[in-house]
Amino acid sequence: SKITLLCSLESNFRNTWKPLPLLVKIIHKSRLRYYGKFGLKIDYPYQVYFEVADQSGTMSLVLWNELCPEFYQRLNVGTVLYLQNYTLKQSYSNRSHPQMDHHRMKTFNSVEICLNPRNPASVITVVSPKSVLPQWGLPEVSYQFTTRSELEKLSNNSACDVIGLVTFVGRVERVKSKGNKGPEKYWTYRWIHAVDGTSNHPFILEVFSSSQPEIFSRICPMTYLVCTQMRVCQVEGSLPYLTSSFETETFITGYHKGQPYVSDPKVRSFIQWTKTLKDNVVLQKTAVGGHYCYPRPPQKCTQSMADASAQAPLVAVADLKRELETLQYREHKKLAIQGQITAVRYMKIPRTTESQGTEEKEGPDVSSDAREQAVPVTHNHPSTAEQTLAASLTSPSAEDISASRRKRRIQTREATESSLNRGGVPSKRKAGHKNTEEGQEQEEEESNSESEEVQVVECDLQLQNQDSDVLSWESSSWLKQRQEVSEHLCQGGLHQDSISRRFTSDEKNVLLQWSNLQPTRWTPEQTADTAPPVVCPGYYKVTILGINKQIAVDAAYFPVVSSDEPRAVGLPQDPHGNTMLSCLSSGFLCPLSDSANHSEATLPEPG
Repeated sequence: SKITLLCSLESNFRNTWKPLPLLVKIIHKSRLRYYGKFGLKIDYPYQVYFEVADQSGTMSLVLWNELCPEFYQRLNVGTVLYLQNYTLKQSYSNRSHPQMDHHRMKTFNSVEICLNPRNPASVITVVSPKSVLPQWGLPEVSYQFTTRSELEKLSNNSACDVIGLVTFVGRVERVKSKGNKGPEKYWTYRWIHAVDGTSNHPFILEVFSSSQPEIFSRICPMTYLVCTQMRVCQVEGSLPYLTSSFETETFITGYHKGQPYVSDPKVRSFIQWTKTLKDNVVLQKTAVGGHYCYPRPPQKCTQSMADASAQAPLVAVADLKRELETLQYREHKKLAIQGQITAVRYMKIPRTTESQGTEEKEGPDVSSDAREQAVPVTHNHPSTAEQTLAASLTSPSAEDISASRRKRRIQTREATESSLNRGGVPSKRKAGHKNTEEGQEQEEEESNSESEEVQVVECDLQLQNQDSDVLSWESSSWLKQRQEVSEHLCQGGLHQDSISRRFTSDEKNVLLQWSNLQPTRWTPEQTADTAPPVVCPGYYKVTILGINKQIAVDAAYFPVVSSDEPRAVGLPQDPHGNTMLSCLSSGFLCPLSDSANHSEATLPEPG
């Protein structure tokens, strides 16, 4: 039958004509959008955008309401459609679009095609691939795959497609949606590392859950991952990372068959590279879950309270408790606070437990992590602790704090970044650093708090016997200040979930369950499988006194000890002397171990 081309739709938009059928191919597919709200009398308030093309160019197509659940899973990139009874309307400009320069086709963006369940009822016919004829002139689906070695050359916010072998999958977290408008109050995401053999660094991917929950929840190490339309985030002083866009689709092993990208040259090259790998070698460098925060906090923060646009807004310590208490399940939030380090204590974790309890534990199972979290283990370096480091907070709710530290002069002020997190299961906290000079911190599981201008008192740390039960340092003024503190948020501890676990195929299902979201009501399957214990001999607990000296906060800090840890990726590794000061200010033990067995190592301990 007679059809019309996309190029003719713009000119006929205002005319009262009955449009002829269209024959188009889908070249991009967005996530499913829910726009329901109270009082809206629509049974299926859904909408999804596609970009379709024919020989004349490309145009947006919108699927509405009941047609979304009926057709969304059937309409994929590469699908050919025969469309009748569609309508045209002026394009909605305030929405994201995929980057399509690589298609080298004309884009018609003044109008869009609408497919409705009624008035009129659109007719959608999916054409079988075997019935598609070359003379129709439909374009081939084009991708823009980028290797890891090429990533640094891409400009900020440019789009690319990537394929890689997954080596790390972070736990699922949630962040409040920007603007907090519409029905979607929170976005769910996780951090992923994937390698492609072209660089010593992995892709660092911030992947948001979209309309593929069955894939998002099953991403695990050793799977081949494809992410399309990822946006590049160039970060000063850190490795670039990629984040999802509204048009991103993800595919893992088991979902690649029949996808148009399988014939892409860079995909084929990647597959050839994976054939040279040995599973047992790759498995030694895999990890699941644990605290992970990227990009790392800056070494120095100079923002003010008035700077509401900052990545981590500066809040008063008095407001921190409220921020913690209002955190929702697995919510991640970044904040900045001001404070002064008054005490550092080394907490040993009994080897017989799963790092749930510690030899010096205060409060419930709450924890906060410093500087990101990683694979269990630690190194063996006794060290003399000396001078200062950075501060971070943790609070009563299940959230986490991580700290990033750096050196500064006595009585100078500095910003410290932390992250706070709250989860259905107790969260984690790590904090840390110490003594006379300053501090920077980052909070762990779901909220990040960054404290600017930290004043620290001068004091020396003396190394105590490593076998001592209590290894700690306190500021000379802390004893008196403690009596004047009106509130001490002291639920700091290192929860086992703050430390990532090594991935094994035998424990795949239990590790996936552990790192994914958990339902409110859940009955465990009849199985003897439990999450494997983590190996963590100890961590630092840091006490931070607010700038008003009325509220104190505990945080936990666990340094990076192995080059195999996810947190070690992109970490500046300038050599240092492994004093407690240098360890806390740098965030890692020097040199990082590349061995799989660091369970016998010990962290530098305060005296």
